[in-house]
Amino acid sequence: RGVDIPNVGPDFQTNIDGIYIAGELGGMGLIRNAIEQGCQAMEAIAKRHKSKKLKSQYDVIIVGAGPSGIAASLAAKEKGLNYLTIDQDSLGGTVASFPKRKLVMTSPATLPLIGKVKFTETTKEALIEFWQSVEKKAQLLIKFGERVEAVARNGDGFDVKTTKGEYSAGSLLLAIGRRGTPRKLGVPGEDLSKVTYKLIDAEQYQNTHVLIVGGGDSALESAVSISEQPGAKVTLSYRSAAFSRAKKKNRDKIERAEADGTIQVLLESNVKSICEEHVEIDHKGTIVRLRNDAVIVNAGGILPTGFLKDIGIEIETKYGTA
Repeated sequence: RGVDIPNVGPDFQTNIDGIYIAGELGGMGLIRNAIEQGCQAMEAIAKRHKSKKLKSQYDVIIVGAGPSGIAASLAAKEKGLNYLTIDQDSLGGTVASFPKRKLVMTSPATLPLIGKVKFTETTKEALIEFWQSVEKKAQLLIKFGERVEAVARNGDGFDVKTTKGEYSAGSLLLAIGRRGTPRKLGVPGEDLSKVTYKLIDAEQYQNTHVLIVGGGDSALESAVSISEQPGAKVTLSYRSAAFSRAKKKNRDKIERAEADGTIQVLLESNVKSICEEHVEIDHKGTIVRLRNDAVIVNAGGILPTGFLKDIGIEIETKYGTA
């Protein structure tokens, strides 16, 4: 299908002077690579700031608080730049949405102000705890739960509008990853508080009836994790006839769980409505009504391609080779 990748130069600058991209959004998903790119991009931003003698509310605004954004924030502070980091979600980036105790593979890296990071294989929890310690130790300025809505050119800098305010900056670093905004189902009842878009802690679903929607690795891993909790009743709904996008090991786990009766699998199904105590699902043309206490929608995210194009950033669709 191809992957949309923004065009960036060797210094991580896009076709727009002053806007840079680092990390997963630029095609590099590994934690070490994301850290290195965040640092290198900030090096280029510092040089631009010095050469243009920019004067704005902030020297640079960093969008995203995953590994790349955290590394860039540390580098900005180390270089004495007046920075602000914004994230629509929480600290840690994509890792924060992983299931509990999921193993995370990385490689040793070096963080500004912190030093060498020697993780090679760790858990989600340990990695998030590490990032929290970095944030606290370096006293990073990060605003969470704030999403960038628009970016407009203002002289050599930019005006940035978010869901909570407006700022100006000389440069902008986008380290937002590729998960984007969670894709919603668009069905009645989706605004109920029992509906979420990622699994935080499987243990909270003990003795509950849970519906997982999706067919990727996140959905399958969520279903398995919750099914292992005492008293949990799990249903997995997916619109296609097979879990072709998921890893084989996750597909195998679902097959075993279905055979054991710990997970009910509804392939070729679509959620029609969500109510306080039940959900209605169209399963191969038949409406199935299930008791329900919680819904987790793991249907992927809306990639930030539209946001990038609105700003004017050039996008190229790249295809893998066999």
